[in-house]
Amino acid sequence: EGIVRSTVQSYFSSDPTIAPGLLRLHFHDCFVQGCDGSVLILGLSAERTSLSNTGLRGFEVIDDAKEQLESICPGVVSCADILALAARDAVVLTGGPSWRVPLGRRDGRVSSALDASKSLPSPLESIAVQSQKFADKGLDDHDLVTLLGAHTIGQTDCRFFQYRIYNFTATGNADPSINQAFVSQLQTLCPKNSNGLNKVALDKDTPSNFDVNFFKNIRDGYGVLESDQRLLGDDTTRSIVLNYAGNIRGLFGVRFSFDFPKAMIKMSNIDVKTGYDGEIRYICSKFN
Repeated sequence: EGIVRSTVQSYFSSDPTIAPGLLRLHFHDCFVQGCDGSVLILGLSAERTSLSNTGLRGFEVIDDAKEQLESICPGVVSCADILALAARDAVVLTGGPSWRVPLGRRDGRVSSALDASKSLPSPLESIAVQSQKFADKGLDDHDLVTLLGAHTIGQTDCRFFQYRIYNFTATGNADPSINQAFVSQLQTLCPKNSNGLNKVALDKDTPSNFDVNFFKNIRDGYGVLESDQRLLGDDTTRSIVLNYAGNIRGLFGVRFSFDFPKAMIKMSNIDVKTGYDGEIRYICSKFN
């Protein structure tokens, strides 16, 4: 754990945006074939090539930690475990809670872009569809909202939400669920005819801090991705958002800090391979 932590720390020192990258990498790994490092595989039809995995990053951090671990205790620590530890360390480095990561996962022997496009939730999907995808993995609506709280750090490309700020309605207006003042801010960041590759923080106030501001933003109409903002409009998820965004200072922040580790542990146990299932890869980007 110390090796993974110091590796993540060293990359984070030179580029703090690696933290949300590692968190997303773990999430995208777990939702396809379970938490088995299958997202790390290089190949023409591997998960990495799926459209749903556009912009995934942090691979070099995992590869670096793996190389160090292989030199000390070869064939012992799986790439899947390194990824789970790195995601936890990324949260801690951005001021979020810590937790004990259960270890002992083995690496999978399958990595399919097709699986990724079917299993991963998309920001364009309704809450009902997302909820079903989470349920398929043994996660409930409370886990869904809690894990989406990871958007308190990180950014997205304009192209993933630009349709919300221009021509969302038939009359060419913006999505009415966005706070009006925020629409013009987003239009400045994402000009109408730009290539859509500008980066925008998912939490407009404290994008580098792991906190509950993300939920306050959703409550106030400052959600950037449509799927994030929809959490407020859906009856099943609304109360959870409002709870986390709570007006009693500090109290609900503590609650999110308590719930997030529990949801992460639950997610990191999805379809885990143990015993004779899978393998311990020597190099994370290729099967043995």
